[in-house]
Amino acid sequence: MNIDDIIDRIYPLPTVSKEKLKKYIIEVKRPKGFRLMESDKVITKVYFLKKGIVRAYASTENNDITFWFGTEGEPIVSMKSYVDEKPGYESIELLEDCELYQLETKKLFQFFNEDIHIANWGRKFAERELVKTEELIISRQYKTALERYKDLLKEKPYLLQRVQLGHIASYLGITQVSLSRIRAEIR
Repeated sequence: MNIDDIIDRIYPLPTVSKEKLKKYIIEVKRPKGFRLMESDKVITKVYFLKKGIVRAYASTENNDITFWFGTEGEPIVSMKSYVDEKPGYESIELLEDCELYQLETKKLFQFFNEDIHIANWGRKFAERELVKTEELIISRQYKTALERYKDLLKEKPYLLQRVQLGHIASYLGITQVSLSRIRAEIR
């Protein structure tokens, strides 16, 4: 997915503002398994996924808990670092070789002060991330594992082809054994 499409999906910008922003966005490639962000560190960049898939997870004493998958066109951001310039909660791991667009947060914040269109784009960006978080919380609190799995099949069926079942089970908040039972029940 190209950067123009990604920017426009968040909030369309006038050409002059978009070109100003794009001057500071660089393309980077990282291999599968690379950790793009680590918990307990301040992250000074925002990424947009051109190609590939990533997972966000938090580590506990016994395991990693996956809570988000990012695919082509999606932003990758540590909101705690983005909003408060404090260490984030999550780690981001690349599940495939990835091509990403990278933007320094400091430069983005400078544009917020200089260009009202980019400031509005940044507001929409943060609002969309908030809605994603809200949907995740509501799903985890009010839906059964079976309902969450059916939602995954409906909204992101391609994840089953591209992501290890252990990560999917973790994302659903269940064990791999429970996931196998659910999958067998649906077939």
